[in-house]
Amino acid sequence: MDWQILIAQLINGIALGSTYALIALGYTMVYGIIKLINFAHGEIYMLGAYFGFYAITRFQLPLIPSLIVSMFLAVLVGILLERIAYRPLRQSQRIAPLITAIGASLLLQSIAQIVFGSDFKPFPSHVIPLKPIRLGAIFMTNRQLIIFGTAIILMIILHLIVKYTKLGKAMRAVSMDNEAARLMGIDIDKVISFTFALGSALAAAAGILVGILYNRIDPYMGIQPGLKAFVAAVLGGIGSIPGAVLGGFLMGIAENLVVAFGSSTYRDAVAFAVLILILLIKPSGLLGKHSVEKV
Repeated sequence: MDWQILIAQLINGIALGSTYALIALGYTMVYGIIKLINFAHGEIYMLGAYFGFYAITRFQLPLIPSLIVSMFLAVLVGILLERIAYRPLRQSQRIAPLITAIGASLLLQSIAQIVFGSDFKPFPSHVIPLKPIRLGAIFMTNRQLIIFGTAIILMIILHLIVKYTKLGKAMRAVSMDNEAARLMGIDIDKVISFTFALGSALAAAAGILVGILYNRIDPYMGIQPGLKAFVAAVLGGIGSIPGAVLGGFLMGIAENLVVAFGSSTYRDAVAFAVLILILLIKPSGLLGKHSVEKV
């Protein structure tokens, strides 16, 4: 095995894994608050990529303002989705919001096809001109570093929000005990909307970063990454924010190593193989806590 190829694929995996981690954070935060798997989250990621694309191409905005616009619009979509599709079913059996989430995913895909067209669009490459970087025998690109750095900055901001802000503390309280938090005067609806907003903003950022990484976007781009990010969240321990980050990086690295030293045919299958292997050893995920659900 050539160690230079190995390092190059690890760098590729870290760049891709950082986007998986951003998407997985949305899954794990929503599940931690209301025990819902939001399968429409991958479509928020897809819409975020389109919002950024049009901000750059139609309005000629630089990358950072486009990123902010995309995150803001995705926040609005996420809040509307929670308000219209999920909130009325909050007291229903769990299967009802789960099916609704799948329906919302298909609906957003269809809307994207109607509004944006079904063909892929080349993401504008001029926002980050490609430049090779060599560190000795190690080769990487400026885009990989920028994607990784942006993802890390967003994760740090999320950590500071959850750890030190009033709404972040309310999120942690609701995730621990919903009813106790309500009795303490916490506005549960506001906290849940805020959680969807945070997750949607991170997913939109991931959509733009993936557009930069692969230079193409399409209405179906949220299906596989959304599914893999969900696997990453479960792998790290669903409901655990550090677990989602760890799971995302592991997924990205494993996927790239399989492509480099195996076959691209198994690229998607490796996600589920890794998940099954880890859950056989540790059913709660790598950083998840085992809990007993009372009936």
